[in-house]
Amino acid sequence: MNQKGISALCAASLLLTLFTPSLSAFAADRTQFTVGFDAEFPPYGYQNEEGEYVGFDLSLAQEVCDRNGWELKKTPIEWNSKDMELKTGAIDCIWNGFTINGRENDYTWSVPYVDNSQVAVVRTDSDISQLSDMENKIVAVQTDSSALAAFTGEDAEQKNIDLANTFKELQQIGDYNSAFMNLESGSVDVICMDIGVAKYEISKRGDKFKMLDEQVSSERYGIGFLKGNTELRDEVQSTLLQMLEDGTFAEIAEEWDLSDSVCLSEDVAVRDDFTEDETPFGEKLVSICRQLLKGVGASLSIFFLTLLFALPLGLLIALGRMSKFKPLSVLIKLYISVVRGTPLMLQMLVVFFGPYFLFHVSTSTEYRFIAVIIGFTLNYAAYFAEIYRSGIQAVPVGQHEACEILGFSKTQEFIRIVLPQMFKNILPSITNEVITLVKDTSLAFAISYTEMFTLAKQVAAAETTIMPLFIAGVFYYVFNLIVAFAMEYIEKKMNYFR
Repeated sequence: MNQKGISALCAASLLLTLFTPSLSAFAADRTQFTVGFDAEFPPYGYQNEEGEYVGFDLSLAQEVCDRNGWELKKTPIEWNSKDMELKTGAIDCIWNGFTINGRENDYTWSVPYVDNSQVAVVRTDSDISQLSDMENKIVAVQTDSSALAAFTGEDAEQKNIDLANTFKELQQIGDYNSAFMNLESGSVDVICMDIGVAKYEISKRGDKFKMLDEQVSSERYGIGFLKGNTELRDEVQSTLLQMLEDGTFAEIAEEWDLSDSVCLSEDVAVRDDFTEDETPFGEKLVSICRQLLKGVGASLSIFFLTLLFALPLGLLIALGRMSKFKPLSVLIKLYISVVRGTPLMLQMLVVFFGPYFLFHVSTSTEYRFIAVIIGFTLNYAAYFAEIYRSGIQAVPVGQHEACEILGFSKTQEFIRIVLPQMFKNILPSITNEVITLVKDTSLAFAISYTEMFTLAKQVAAAETTIMPLFIAGVFYYVFNLIVAFAMEYIEKKMNYFR
């Protein structure tokens, strides 16, 4: 999620929540059915080689729409934001291997239609052969996933809680593709995930990975609707049961090789009684703030360390860019062009995964943070270099001539004459970059480093509330006010001719 629009995004989400029509307002005249799904969750929902969204759940949804005369709208969503998508009316349901267990009170559920288990996946050459071997290992799970709930949820079995306490680290990763890249490079030791997805991923990735025989937990999949929206749920569910009766459901399951996993039945009761969250607002606010404080230090570390290394490095790059030694200036010009022309997230992925995929060098757990700092430093140094260059070239030629007449050496000229004027001239531009850096710290999520905004999204997903994102927005705004005030103070001090 781009931080540059966080305030507008949060405000828009709040307005949508306040003015969302009643649940049944358009039920009778419905012509479109919008399904929210994770586009990186095969075989339930993913993008195929032709660029089309396909999967078991999407095939079921398409058949439901065909029978009801609806148009199916497939909407890929960020899994962390699924509850906001649902509450604002952007989607009608979450239908994508969505686990009921542990979320019974958060949604209006259809009857379960898939029996699922959480399993552990390791590299083929790993010495981990059973769950007990995961002691002192780095275990990855998807954010707000059933695997995470199996280890840390309120309904987690005690054996899994005890097992999680032995892990060196339980790491949350945004998607399974990143998880497998981390596993292959040795950045994590184990991935815990849904058995259906595990089988699919292992079959597609050759003989690099294996699945342990011992399962972590079992649960069931259902379709999640907005709490209280029983009318739409009943329409979709009755159609599914018709498909079960005439054999269409079984045909679709067979097509996706999931015949052994389906469990749709008319005999399963649907739970429609809900218990409202009675936690006082103030208590919830304090709880969320305490959780977010864990990520504030990470964000501040990225900010200050990036400035510490990027500011001086940018000056060196600027001098190299202006060098009369052509090979050096051309090389640095190419570096600046590449850095400014490619996304920061991509650069961090290259820094983090490059050592393994290019040179087959395994990286340690600590390297994740180091990769973040290297990626940010190299990126911002390129921008600072061009700012420095503009400041140096803005110094009038006459002053260089005066230094030469006075007998200043090139070093004396640069340090005593050029440098002070350069800093004075470039300070507003530097201020803009520093403010941007505050917000860009959130991009560390690209390599699964948990800073404050990533933590805010995780808390928002777990608490099914937008409040953590508002609090994160307040943090960024306040911190940027402090930065802007400090930079303005320095700028005034340097206006020594006024």
